Amino acid sequence: MSYDLVPLWLSLKLATVTTVVLVLIGIPLAYRLAFSRARTKPFWEALVSMPLVLPPTVLGFYILLLLSPGHALGAFLERVFDVRVVFSFPGLVIGSAIFSLPFMVNPVKAGFQNFPCALIEAAYTLGKSRRQTLMSVIIPNTKASLLTGIVMSFAHTMGEFGVVLMIGGGIPHQTRVASIAIYNEVEAMNYSAANFYSVVLVIFSLAALALFYALYQRHGEVV
Repeated sequence: MSYDLVPLWLSLKLATVTTVVLVLIGIPLAYRLAFSRARTKPFWEALVSMPLVLPPTVLGFYILLLLSPGHALGAFLERVFDVRVVFSFPGLVIGSAIFSLPFMVNPVKAGFQNFPCALIEAAYTLGKSRRQTLMSVIIPNTKASLLTGIVMSFAHTMGEFGVVLMIGGGIPHQTRVASIAIYNEVEAMNYSAANFYSVVLVIFSLAALALFYALYQRHGEVV
């Protein structure tokens, strides 16, 4: 029996793009939260971690409303950039980035906070800017934290269901990722196909975590 491999490809593509986006926005955000002394810091930390406790359908519902053409932001994107975010792959990326944000930010932030302040001050004394210190001193010495964020974000995105269903709708060959394909096949009582997608995700997740722990042990760092 042949199976449609597109959902697996879409899941892999979504996880890869989302992880790249989270690396770009997660590192600066983690740095800001790690070293900020603002009174509003607990609020921003709570806001970043909200997806950990918020039901995915709730988050997906509000993202759907925010980015829909009937809302100001969604209408602006469609009018100015001719981009309809909802029920499209870019919409999945936006929703996934928001939903997986704490899986990237929190480990990296912990690594930054545990980094010796004396080394940071020494870098400033040698004339390095904050950006140079982050890129050439802090990040190279907190690789385990960054690796944790990357692997957790990637693996979490691969298994997303509620958010991607609300925003993407499960359109074949566009937004029907593996988790939605499993749900659709179970609804259709096609357990053979559902089992195929499930087994692939289990094997992939196990392989990703095994690789992570192997690399983590090799670096020998503490998050």
